[in-house]
Amino acid sequence: MFKSISRFIEDLADGGKSAAPGYTPDEEQLAAAALAFHVIAVDGIVEDAEKARLRDVLADRFELDPGQTAALVEAARKSSLEAVDLYTFTSVLNRRLDADGRARIVEMLWEMVYADGTVHEFEDNALWRIAELLHVPSRERIRLRKMVERDHTEE
Repeated sequence: MFKSISRFIEDLADGGKSAAPGYTPDEEQLAAAALAFHVIAVDGIVEDAEKARLRDVLADRFELDPGQTAALVEAARKSSLEAVDLYTFTSVLNRRLDADGRARIVEMLWEMVYADGTVHEFEDNALWRIAELLHVPSRERIRLRKMVERDHTEE
């Protein structure tokens, strides 16, 4: 019992800074991947198509090999499930990316939403909140949504 209390106090003293193995909490890759995982999990069901699309998008965006991609996805899953808010991740991206980079993150997140072929209202709402936290204007968020939607209907 004392060991568990001691670990709890150590975790508090650490300020929640311990990220998943191999990643620091202020890393752009982890922040973007955690938001992507949040988006695909927010409807309560993570489809195989969504998992596959997540791996593909992260590997492409960050030029990762399959092992690195798997590690990032696991780190993102862990970070997303442990996070108490979205600001934890959006603040990292706001510090590290310019407006175009943040818009590309929103585009990547729309790719995640459309991965299973349907847009759940929770996913739509999550994207709206994330875009707001990333200071991506509503007009740009909607333009990106329509662009990704058009790409998915043409396939």
